[in-house]
Amino acid sequence: MPTAQAQQTNEQLRADAERHLRALVGSDAARLREDQWTAIEALVAGHRRALVVQRTGWGKSAVYFVATALLRAAGAGPTVIISPLLALMRNQIAAAERAGIHAVTVNSTNNEQWSQVFEQVRAGQIDVLLVSPERLNNPGFRDEVLPALAASAGLLVVDEAHCISDWGHDFRPDYRRIQSMLADLPAGIPVLATTATANQRVTDDVAQQLQTTGGVGSGALDADEVLVLRGTLDRESLHLAVLKLPDQIARLAWLAQHLPELTGSGIIYCMTVAATEQIAEHLRAAGIDARSYSGQTDQAERLAAEEALLNNEIKVLVATSALGMGFDKPDLGFVIHLGAPPSPIAYYQQIGRAGRGVESATVVLLPGSEDQQIWDYFGSLAFPAEEHVRRALRVLEEQGRPMSLPALEPLVELRRSRLEMMLKVLDVDGAVRRVAGGWTATGQPWTYEAERYAKVAAARAAEQRAMLAYADTTGCRLEFLRRALDDPEAGPCGRCDNCGGISLSGEVSADLVDAARGQLDRPGVPVGSRAMWPTAMKSLGVALTGKIPVGEQAGPGRAVGRLDSLGWGNALRDLFDPATPDGEVPIPLRHAAVAVIDEAGLQDQADVIVYIGSGTRPELIRHLATGLSRYTRLPLAGFFQVRPDRLEGTSHQVNSAQRLQQVHDRYDWEPAAEGPDLAGQRVLLLDSYTDTGWTLTVLARELRRQGAAAVVPFVLGVG
Repeated sequence: MPTAQAQQTNEQLRADAERHLRALVGSDAARLREDQWTAIEALVAGHRRALVVQRTGWGKSAVYFVATALLRAAGAGPTVIISPLLALMRNQIAAAERAGIHAVTVNSTNNEQWSQVFEQVRAGQIDVLLVSPERLNNPGFRDEVLPALAASAGLLVVDEAHCISDWGHDFRPDYRRIQSMLADLPAGIPVLATTATANQRVTDDVAQQLQTTGGVGSGALDADEVLVLRGTLDRESLHLAVLKLPDQIARLAWLAQHLPELTGSGIIYCMTVAATEQIAEHLRAAGIDARSYSGQTDQAERLAAEEALLNNEIKVLVATSALGMGFDKPDLGFVIHLGAPPSPIAYYQQIGRAGRGVESATVVLLPGSEDQQIWDYFGSLAFPAEEHVRRALRVLEEQGRPMSLPALEPLVELRRSRLEMMLKVLDVDGAVRRVAGGWTATGQPWTYEAERYAKVAAARAAEQRAMLAYADTTGCRLEFLRRALDDPEAGPCGRCDNCGGISLSGEVSADLVDAARGQLDRPGVPVGSRAMWPTAMKSLGVALTGKIPVGEQAGPGRAVGRLDSLGWGNALRDLFDPATPDGEVPIPLRHAAVAVIDEAGLQDQADVIVYIGSGTRPELIRHLATGLSRYTRLPLAGFFQVRPDRLEGTSHQVNSAQRLQQVHDRYDWEPAAEGPDLAGQRVLLLDSYTDTGWTLTVLARELRRQGAAAVVPFVLGVG
């Protein structure tokens, strides 16, 4: 039983905590939730490690800012927050300043300020340092800055802690470095991990990692020394609904008709970059102020789009999951998904953007028949097969020196993003190390954990099945999601469509259906040209390097559509599915090809046609070439024939350098018997499909070197 003095001290601590909370939120009526106080007390008075799993908008950031204020007042060092997104950092810094807490950040966009920031940290002028997770594996930061931070920190915070776990819906290898940081912390430094989206398996995994201390693999805390606080995941403001419409045309028409009826501004989530751009364009044409947002959006445009939504200057932001963790708009009125995320956990995390500071917010899922195809594609980007991992380790060991990603890429059959992800995992496992100049092998033994990777893949497949079940359930929607996240208090919400709390009409006007059909039926996307050869091609025996001379480049071209787009993406995915037999160009795609040729005026930009033969779909490309020759009245000058010893199919899943190696000597030129000479001719170069663009680049170069005045590519599909 606590002494009177201890109780008085505890009461004073809570009073101080609530004073800081009122300054943070700007309200004299603010009071700490009991679990907030429990976490703050554990961190400040007990110097413990804690994991807080609470729904979005519960106030997790208040826990670490209030704890920071109390610890700093007691003479502790600065709080270090590992935070995943710049949007989150900006919001947190603004919140901290309101409470008189001086917070700064170090990330990839402000490296010119790092030295000044670290000097301020050493001088005790900074209360909170927010660090992006990728900094943890930057060699200079990891070796020179991180040890000093770990030694002087008063509190370590890991935000969006589900990213630590490869069981989490958004696993990020950079977060794995946090385990090493935990091991380097001096005894008695409190640690707080927070997340809104963790089922029991992820919670247990993160809590276990929080036990790490005194060196990786040794000196772990007992499980009961890590405080775990899990709260209800109910969101009283959310009204969930699922609307199954017959096709993409109907879904676009529904958005154009019903978005204006929804209160406030909101987000439409899409699964591909191409879809965000198409939908935003369609909504603007319907008079709705919409912008697109993805990982490929220019940084300045992303910031401007975020600000426009925050200030209610636009009705909707059409985004990929790049707009996710950390985007904080309390009055967000709706979240709509055009296509389902691959798990209920990811879905709950994204819909949690809505309704934080309003009484009612609308959440709508518009599932599509193409969802499974997109899930399968992203699922193919999981941790690489053992042969690729071993190959990378062997190359690094044989080189015996640091290798950059561009130098290593040609020697490993992985695209750069997957190669980098793999190396980060191997770094945490101790098999490689990132150093100045690139990556190097450590020589330490490493085991490919096939069983664990298989279990993760099986868990992902189960989550996909659960998401399909969510769309079909006749029970409470929110209860379904809460049970998926192992919320023991899950029960009917009374607010979703199945509970009778919301009713959405699937009706759309004929005019809007026609407009949506016109949007999706309109074919034509640009095909860019390459201007540089990949780095280190000599290591693959290919003597191509540096800039491609302008006189050997292809010009800008056109395609019917992208495989990841709405509209023509469906037809193209079906056409290039490995299960689809070779044959003539389907009639709808013939009409689309002609429409693109006419719209772009390609027949006026060319004098002859050349096509690229295929080892897998020879009839398809011959049919396309002969048909377009008849339509445009441009003669066939010849084609590129796949060499007899190279008829086996090539992979489009390899990286850029590997793809160039595959195609650079794969073809022989076959002039038409009665065809014209290429000298001075403008060539319309046909292919059925392009992904990296290297086949078009290599063969355009060959045509230009034979004297062609220009090369204009045309393909059916872009990957």
